[in-house]
Amino acid sequence: MDNMSITNTPTSNDACLSIVHSLMCHRQGGESETFAKRAIESLVKKLKEKKDELDSLITAITTNGAHPSKCVTIQRTLDGRLQVAGRKGFPHVIYARLWRWPDLHKNELKHVKYCQYAFDLKCDSVCVNPYHYERVVSPGIDLSGLTLQSSAPSSMLVKDEYVHDYEGQASLSSAEGHSVQTIQHPPSNRASSEPFSAPAMLAPAEASTTSTTNFPNIPVASTTPEYWCSIAYFEMDVQVGETFKVPSSCPIVTVDGYVDPSGGDRFCLGQLSNVHRTEAIERARLHIGKGVQLECKGEGDVWVRCLSDHAVFVQSYYLDREAGRAPGDAVHKIYPSAYIKVFDLRQCHRQMQQQAATAQAAAAAQAAAVAGNIPGPGSVGGIAPAISLSAAAGIGVDDLRRLCILRMSFVKGWGPDYPRQSIKETPCWIEIHLHRALQLLDEVLHTMPIADPQPLD
Repeated sequence: MDNMSITNTPTSNDACLSIVHSLMCHRQGGESETFAKRAIESLVKKLKEKKDELDSLITAITTNGAHPSKCVTIQRTLDGRLQVAGRKGFPHVIYARLWRWPDLHKNELKHVKYCQYAFDLKCDSVCVNPYHYERVVSPGIDLSGLTLQSSAPSSMLVKDEYVHDYEGQASLSSAEGHSVQTIQHPPSNRASSEPFSAPAMLAPAEASTTSTTNFPNIPVASTTPEYWCSIAYFEMDVQVGETFKVPSSCPIVTVDGYVDPSGGDRFCLGQLSNVHRTEAIERARLHIGKGVQLECKGEGDVWVRCLSDHAVFVQSYYLDREAGRAPGDAVHKIYPSAYIKVFDLRQCHRQMQQQAATAQAAAAAQAAAVAGNIPGPGSVGGIAPAISLSAAAGIGVDDLRRLCILRMSFVKGWGPDYPRQSIKETPCWIEIHLHRALQLLDEVLHTMPIADPQPLD
């Protein structure tokens, strides 16, 4: 039977088109056909000069890993991610999702011993052979969404939308190319027995590297901020009540739906009044219940514990990066009892430094281009290069401030899986400004001032 299936299999000598067509037949269906085709075409073109590796890929995919295969490598990019059809992701994850596990999370891949160019080995080349990786179930990730359905307590399945929350993720990428995706974070088994355990979301190999080696040291704070965060509460696009400031002496703060007076380490949303409140908002507020606990660890990392009976939905650049997504490209659904890291100060500091440097360099190059000082094949009186630079020069202070802010919606999600496209359409949500991160941003902007983007004349 094996021989039958291999006879029509292309080799590296065949045309790209027929190789792509053959490899497309083995995809798992988690991504749209267009995205899969672009990803496979891109890979086959890169391997056209490396015939042995291309043959290895064809063998691995067409035999479902039944035959041993060699590493299949592509050049590592600066940030480690690959862009396909307007979406960025880690290359080994993209191809493992395509051909093996459509619902895979980045932290679930572990390379096999004989893989010489595995992503985690940080070589100049990265192996993207899906059969050189094994899936290890990370305690913080839901594999199918379906296992939860049978065991979910009935109190969690309230009204139509709460039932919808438990659907699997196969439909999430249906919008072509670039879409915000809901990534699910159910509670890990350890969370209840070890209330403040090591990062449940990271595989052991990453837990050490993420916190230290990849990030430059953070400058020592001249003064510790008096408040470690401030929390603003919104209903739809209207702020309700005063901004609540959490003193640095209270590293753990609870935000709940009760009517007790707020103060110190507790922000109660139940007692806030809003003359424009609708019935739908009123209903959603009833489900906030015990809410969430925010915990500041170390100098400014932030963890969230969902105490409510309903999930909370979080916008977090840290979780986006951990899931191999572009910043702002996903909504993270944190289930009741889950305890998860949502902000990393070192990573944030590095991102703000990189973005400020990029914006500064691009603005300088743009000014030179407008003045006509950059001759080149693409220049037409200095205009063309200026247009290509305008996107990078368009990074403003507000974009950098966003790195220091978390947003979290209670009860209701947003994005393509829900009727609401933006968090500002959800009935009750909070915005958390992290003061130590904002303090670091001030220091970065002092050393690398960037102008707010100017429109091109």
